[in-house]
Amino acid sequence: MPDNKFYIEIVATLITLILFVLVRIVVAKIVRRFAMVSERIEHRTNLVIKYINILVNIVTAIVLFAIWGIRTTQIIVFASSVSAIIGVAIFAQWSILSNITAGIILFFNFPFKIGDIILIHDKDFPVEGEIIDITAFHALLKTKSGEHITYPNNLLIQKGITIVKQYSDDREFTD
Repeated sequence: MPDNKFYIEIVATLITLILFVLVRIVVAKIVRRFAMVSERIEHRTNLVIKYINILVNIVTAIVLFAIWGIRTTQIIVFASSVSAIIGVAIFAQWSILSNITAGIILFFNFPFKIGDIILIHDKDFPVEGEIIDITAFHALLKTKSGEHITYPNNLLIQKGITIVKQYSDDREFTD
């Protein structure tokens, strides 16, 4: 064993980085398999993988800080400062965060998908249209008259939805 005072930290860092890469690969495969089974669109799958990878990156950074002995108080001061700044920004833009969260929920849970014709039961502005795309922030609908409507994802979760006609595609899903 080399006479190096950082040998344990270096080995632990290498193991952490290897685990980091493996977790990212495994998570991507699991999400892609779910997307294949539930017939989700590839760019939406990539978006969800990106959000999960951000979370994995944060956890890996915290583990590496702990390995290298950065004092907890330093991490807490830094994290609280960043959290305060992000908190103010998020509070100012709460609808953006809620739409991203709703986009992830729509990816994993909702029974409608791109190509379906849906009716959104909104008391003031009912909308019927074909789902053209579902992005991180909104769904793009095309009405019978050809009008394109963007509808926020958080409202898709909050409103009642009727699937007027489900899109069926017999093609095989490919990555």
